[in-house]
Amino acid sequence: MTSRQPLQRRIVTAFMLMTLMVSGMFALGIVVIVHQIEEHLVSQNLSRELNNVLRDDLPRGERPRLDTGTRFFASHLAQYSIPAEFAAADEGFSEVIEDNQAFYVFKRSSNEQVFMLVQKQQEFEAREQVLYSVVLTGFLLSVLAAWGLGWLLARRVMAPVIRLASQMRHRDQLHSLAPALAPEYADDEVGYLAAAFDSTLGQLRYSLERERLFTSDVSHELRTPLMIITSSCELLTELPDLQVRQREHVLRITRATEEMHDLVQTFLMLARSKPDASSLAGSSTLAAVAQEQSARWGPLIREKGLQFQLLVQADDDAHYNLTFLRTVISNLLRNALHYTEQGDVRMILDTGGFRVEDSGVGIPLEQQKQMFEPFVRGAQARGEGLGLGLSLVKRICTHQGWTVQVRDLSPHGSLFAVSFCGH
Repeated sequence: MTSRQPLQRRIVTAFMLMTLMVSGMFALGIVVIVHQIEEHLVSQNLSRELNNVLRDDLPRGERPRLDTGTRFFASHLAQYSIPAEFAAADEGFSEVIEDNQAFYVFKRSSNEQVFMLVQKQQEFEAREQVLYSVVLTGFLLSVLAAWGLGWLLARRVMAPVIRLASQMRHRDQLHSLAPALAPEYADDEVGYLAAAFDSTLGQLRYSLERERLFTSDVSHELRTPLMIITSSCELLTELPDLQVRQREHVLRITRATEEMHDLVQTFLMLARSKPDASSLAGSSTLAAVAQEQSARWGPLIREKGLQFQLLVQADDDAHYNLTFLRTVISNLLRNALHYTEQGDVRMILDTGGFRVEDSGVGIPLEQQKQMFEPFVRGAQARGEGLGLGLSLVKRICTHQGWTVQVRDLSPHGSLFAVSFCGH
């Protein structure tokens, strides 16, 4: 599992772990070496003293010349009888603990006679405690120093990275006038990262600008032929000898032209890099646009043998962008028409939003989020669309600060809910 800690903290943690390991091994090595040196020196000292006693003192009948902390025992001498607590000591040097006291014991056997020197460890223990305290203090100080040095080095090492991250986070990088970041950094890994960011950002800017210009140019170029088609349809409808079927076709062309005009205007407004006041301003109420789209799509829905209802649960007096709201409602009603074969389609108005319900095939739960992606169509695709209708609805809602959601209806069908909460 990838760590989610800040990089600076991870550097300090790694620095401290390395110090803990090195200092711990060093302190442990000191303890082991001191113990081994202690055993070697004490063993040599006791062996030398026992040699002096056996060579010089006992042959002369004198008492062993030892310091007050060292005692001599011999198995064949009654006055130096070996105490029971030391009788089981191993040959050579060993340590014996008795009644919370520690003793060094050096034992030597010769001609079935056992000689032994026993020395209290008080002096050595005091020195060991001092040494261990020094080692522990040094260990703790090294860890503390590692923490402080780690933070200092981490801040110095991470300063360029933090600066780069801050620039990338707080600057409007997509703005064409934003300066490149790479020249501000040294020719190192951070500089390479800044250069890679500049390169990627440049490609993104180029792609976005190309898309914006394409959408804008196409929208502007389409306006002229659409105006010609609209004016021609108006002239045709005024002809006195126009037959009923011909008039219906002309009206159908007029409606399609109006729809194309709305789409062109929608794409043109969405192509702008930043929303302007005109795109966010409201010019029509929800009820008015809903009545208009119901008059347009209601007959088509009823011609398919479906029932259509426009219900008002609560009034909404707010004003919304006419082009965007008309496009959203039109696409949702068209989607309901294509994917409903029997039953009904309902549009329900409420305060701050509306919803479109149908009794169609529904959308599987695992596909509901994907339905708002471009060129994604349901498993039972209907109509001649390319899967851009719901994607356009999502773009408009995001642009306006609205939200759109979809969920299944029981026993079958779909519900698309649009909320103007962010308006």
